[in-house]
Amino acid sequence: MGIFGIPIQNFMRFQRKGLTNDELIHFYRAILKPRLIEEKMLIALRQGRISKWFSGYGQEAISVGATLALEEDEYILPMHRNLGIFTSRNVPLDRLFSQFQGKANGFTKGRDRSFHFGTNEHHLVGMISHLGPQMGIADGIALATKLKKENKATLVITGDGGASEGDFHEAINVAAVWDLPVIFLVENNQWGLSTPSEEQFRFKSFVYKAIGYGIKGNSIDGNNILEVYHEVKKIAEEMRSNPGPFLLECRTFRMRGHEEASGTKYYPEGLQDKWSKKDPVDNYRAFLINKGILSPEMNEEIVEEIKKEISTAFESALAEEPISFSAETELGDRFAAFEQEAVAPAEEQTEMRMVDAISNGLKEAMHKFPELVIMGQDIAEYGGVFKVTDGFINQFGKERVRNTPLCEAAIVGSALGLSVKGYKSVVEMQFADFVTEGFNQIVNNLAKIHWRWGQNADVVIRMPTGAGVGAGPFHSQSNEAWFTHTPGLKVVYPAFPQDAKGLLISAIEDPNPVLFFEHKALYRSVYGQVSEGYFNLPIGKGMRLREGEQLSIITYGQGVHWALGYLDQHPDISADLIDLRSLMPLDEELIYGSVQKTGRAILLQEDCLFGGIASDISAMINEHCFSYLDAPVKRVGSMNTPVPFARELEENFLPKKRFAEAVEEILAY
Repeated sequence: MGIFGIPIQNFMRFQRKGLTNDELIHFYRAILKPRLIEEKMLIALRQGRISKWFSGYGQEAISVGATLALEEDEYILPMHRNLGIFTSRNVPLDRLFSQFQGKANGFTKGRDRSFHFGTNEHHLVGMISHLGPQMGIADGIALATKLKKENKATLVITGDGGASEGDFHEAINVAAVWDLPVIFLVENNQWGLSTPSEEQFRFKSFVYKAIGYGIKGNSIDGNNILEVYHEVKKIAEEMRSNPGPFLLECRTFRMRGHEEASGTKYYPEGLQDKWSKKDPVDNYRAFLINKGILSPEMNEEIVEEIKKEISTAFESALAEEPISFSAETELGDRFAAFEQEAVAPAEEQTEMRMVDAISNGLKEAMHKFPELVIMGQDIAEYGGVFKVTDGFINQFGKERVRNTPLCEAAIVGSALGLSVKGYKSVVEMQFADFVTEGFNQIVNNLAKIHWRWGQNADVVIRMPTGAGVGAGPFHSQSNEAWFTHTPGLKVVYPAFPQDAKGLLISAIEDPNPVLFFEHKALYRSVYGQVSEGYFNLPIGKGMRLREGEQLSIITYGQGVHWALGYLDQHPDISADLIDLRSLMPLDEELIYGSVQKTGRAILLQEDCLFGGIASDISAMINEHCFSYLDAPVKRVGSMNTPVPFARELEENFLPKKRFAEAVEEILAY
């Protein structure tokens, strides 16, 4: 029998391939540390000193071997069983333990748990609970390295269960089409929580997936640290000089539950015993001892040294004071700090349509920011379905004006990955309706990432939106309220060409995520004088278009033009007309000032009446201006149905006619 009662027998073939004894011992220290932390955490969990634990027990060889094979400045995007990645990248243990306990010294200020964080210092970007979205981010990071000609690999990890998600397909397909240097490493531990592989997929190996995408792939023993190391090292070395994705399956087994509360009662009897013989730490230790590289005395010294380091760091984190709450800090951290330098519009102006002003603003930004990349379906040679980027490819090239496959999730994720590497990006949704395919990336990654761990998301998503063009229920929706409800996003919705250009430039300048809504019906129907050259307009500031005393009309987008048309037809009505321009943040001062002056308010939106932003503004007016009101606040919106196709149905779905009735009603109150 060997040390700790473990036989001096190993069940794996280890090939050193030129590694020195010192390097092999270094590998042993690296794989032993996460195992000893695991043991400490499991005890702490039973003692109630931590609240939750996702165990990677038995899978350490993947994390450690892959990390040691990469250069320190190459990004890794891990999952929740990859403790060994963090320890092998020398993330300070006291900060890790603070993170696990929700303390201020952690990476998320107590706002998130376990490995849901990143650290650019260590070139790590952590996961979110949805499992697949980090794969698209890896595409963006790899694209940035390729654009910068850095000759770097990027490694992203997913599990066999997570590989069933659409993010998996989209990210690998984009990487294949764009020849991105990404290693997609699948930790195939054979179970997704309690669901075995045969209930997840039919193929025998993920190598078949690689064949389907037209990329290289391999399947290796994920419990053999040297096999993982050599394979990842070989892939990365080739990838740096010849960019292109690689799908690497690492076969392993999850010895403990999905998380500790789940247990493992669903495992067939004897399965864990079978895999315990393939334990990555025990087998590697046995190999070193059998080769005379590691002595029992040396092993005991290493174990005690690491245990002492762990204990000291853990007690330090435990002694840290509980995190204190500050509303100002919590709200302030939603967005990366940004002080805009105002650039006034030039006096020289040219009449433009709305669509031309947007195109012109985007073009000005492309000249201003060489690190700006535009992505979207059909935006390159074709110029986009609305021709906003027509001719851009000739001016800026295909590297910066990128056609994408139909894969909104991967492209929004890629935009975030570009931001991690210091790029700006504009993503064109072909229609705002299609944003549902990228919804998770927007509301859970873009919106939360700065608040979670301080990473900004320098991304603008252009959203051709709205009805009135006979496009039916899947090309006409007003979905801006989905995003005003999500903290961490800015939402802009201009109604005029000058505003569209200046606000789009501001959105691109801003290092935070901005949803930029463009009404399709206004693209070629609204003309205006637009300042030449580069200028910006402040996000969060509305505009008073008409001055009046009887009534405040508060609206945005197409609603502005409906209201202007109505007031032109009724010159006897004295109304304040407020064009919000930005829906998040709102110009509350302008809204309250107008309502306090007139005593009456109508909120007009094209969105369906229930659940739209008008409801929130109505509540805000009631809370802050109630004593000034001479009539109830009136909301006017579209019917609570999907958008119909037939013109007669669409005209009556929209609130234009009902708006006129509402004005008469509130003035007569």
